[in-house]
Amino acid sequence: MRLLIVEDDAEAAAYLVKAFREAGHVADHAPDGLEGYAMAQGGGYDVLVVDRMLPRMDGLSVIRSLREQGETVPVLILSALAQVDDRVKGLRAGGDDYLPKPYAFSELLARVEVLSRRRGAPASEPTTYRVGDLLLDRLAHRVTRAGEEIVLQPREFRLLEYLMKHAGQVVTRTMLLENVWDYHFDPQTNVIDVHVSRLRAKVDKGFEHPMIHTIRGAGYMVRDTAR
Repeated sequence: MRLLIVEDDAEAAAYLVKAFREAGHVADHAPDGLEGYAMAQGGGYDVLVVDRMLPRMDGLSVIRSLREQGETVPVLILSALAQVDDRVKGLRAGGDDYLPKPYAFSELLARVEVLSRRRGAPASEPTTYRVGDLLLDRLAHRVTRAGEEIVLQPREFRLLEYLMKHAGQVVTRTMLLENVWDYHFDPQTNVIDVHVSRLRAKVDKGFEHPMIHTIRGAGYMVRDTAR
């Protein structure tokens, strides 16, 4: 499963991301409601785990906005508000399940798995991508080339993950803006060029054959030119 954790408590979020990854799932984190809303729109997630009390955009507003746009991804609400009226409000806002805090992770995991099965989630994505001697491990958030570890920033990792997912295919700037930056408009900046340049310096520097290629007038592509 691919999960999005929308939680403003950094310690709680880190615990959940680590626990879900240890259970064999891919987990991303959004630290506030507005970022969670943006990530959920184009992230291709199987289940969202949303805290109710969030900065910038509260959890119920996030869920309502997603439902109004026709987004059907299952949502489990986490909240310290545990009264019946609170749970009813959460479900009526579009939540599929409601788990009061404190909770046992084993129960949270079981509920998330049930929501995923109920939706008929598509076959899970591979946990690793390999192109030649370049390997990206989505669960461990680790990248190596020829066995040598490459340290990437979170945005660089997402960029490389998306390029490797579409290895051998042209990836356009629009595709990157929507799927890596969660922008649904052109910010009219060179943000993509800057990040691709930084990524190239880390992935290709010191190697005879480059992996990241610019396709003039079209976009970018990851491919193994050693063959």
